[in-house]
Formats: sequence, structure tokens, C-alpha cells
Amino acid sequence: NQKPHLLFPWLADLIRDPRILDPVQDLLGPDLLCWSAGFFNKAPGDGAFVSWHQDATYWGLSEPDVLTAWVAFTPSTREAGCMRVLPGSHSAPVPHVDSFAKENMLSRGQEAAVAINEAAVIDFVLQPGDMSLHHVLLVHGSEKNRSDHPRIGLAIRYMPTRLRQVNGERDSATLVRGQDRFGHFEHEPRPEADLHPDALARHAAIIERQMSILYQGASDQGRRV
Repeated sequence: NQKPHLLFPWLADLIRDPRILDPVQDLLGPDLLCWSAGFFNKAPGDGAFVSWHQDATYWGLSEPDVLTAWVAFTPSTREAGCMRVLPGSHSAPVPHVDSFAKENMLSRGQEAAVAINEAAVIDFVLQPGDMSLHHVLLVHGSEKNRSDHPRIGLAIRYMPTRLRQVNGERDSATLVRGQDRFGHFEHEPRPEADLHPDALARHAAIIERQMSILYQGASDQGRRV
């Protein structure tokens, strides 16, 4: 599920779709990298949820100048556990606690150590084909799926090419628009075909490296993909 655009050409096309990149460019500028992407799939009644958190907590990027584009594949309604956000919470990083809770869909079960004013929360209700954009420091989360259909969305992480990885590893990303004048990231190629053997081998190496970044400081017992 991590970086599936490196395994399927149709997802490689999606992360480059002008309908997504045009508004992202308006906010981040013309030279864009896709650092990661992943599906969030909540089946009806499976108990999965996303705790209140900020996206960039363990990413190791030099600046929080990153956007998440969340593309709905199925209806993302309140009953289905749509994304919920706390307006104005993106001004600074906040402390997080790792829970590694089994039903938490986040990599470390990370949860922002802040009080949530429910009266201020906004629900991002989306229909298939809709998209939301949010800053990586916006505190957000989502509840369990209580509907009779799956809630599926693709979260795509975009950043300007000037950012770099500060956690020591040589990181990689996909150049999706413009030019990379900095060279801080190894460029990821498009997949040759669906689940092509060469693409699978590259993907395995890339994900292993990225997991070592995301799980720095976590115990082996806590680590999961």
C-alpha cells in the first residue's frame, strides 16, 4: 500500500493528473515531488480509525511545506468515517504519543497530545472523484466506518523540490511537475507495467528505506507497515 504508484501505471498517471497538480502548484510552486502515497481503506464495521495527528510527525523532511491531496474513491461521509480537521491547528508542530493501537491506521498509531474542541471540528465530506487538500501540520483524524460500504481514499503527499530528508537516509521521490534543481531526492521511475518484476524489486528496496526513516526511534515490537 505504500507508494502504489510505483507498481501500477494508472496510479502513476493519477499522481500526475493536472486536476490534482494545478491546485497543488498554486500553493507550492511549479516544481513538485510526490514523496509518498497510500490508500486508506475502511471496511464496514472493521473498527479501523485514524487518531488525531499531524501528517509530518515522523517524516524527517526539512520543512513542513507539504500538502496532502486526499482523493475519494468511494463516498467519504460522516457515517463512513470521513476525515475531520481542526481549523487553525497547522501553525506549529505539536507533541505526539505512539500507541501502536491495532485498529489505528497510522504507521505508529501516533496521536497528537492536544485537546480537541469538537465544536470547532470540520468534516470533509467527499463523493467519489472529489479531493481535499490539507497542510501536513493540520491536526486531523477520522472515526470508524459505520456505513454499509467501504470508505476508500488515496492520500498523495506533495512537496516542492527544495525540501530534503534530514534523517540521514538517501530518500527518494517522484518528480511529477517542473524541474528538480536541488537533487536532494533520488527520482523514482514509472512502473513498466502492473506489478512488473523490475518495479516490484525497486519498490521493495524503496519501501524498506522509507520505513527505516518513519520508524526511527521505534521498537521492533512496535514497527509495522
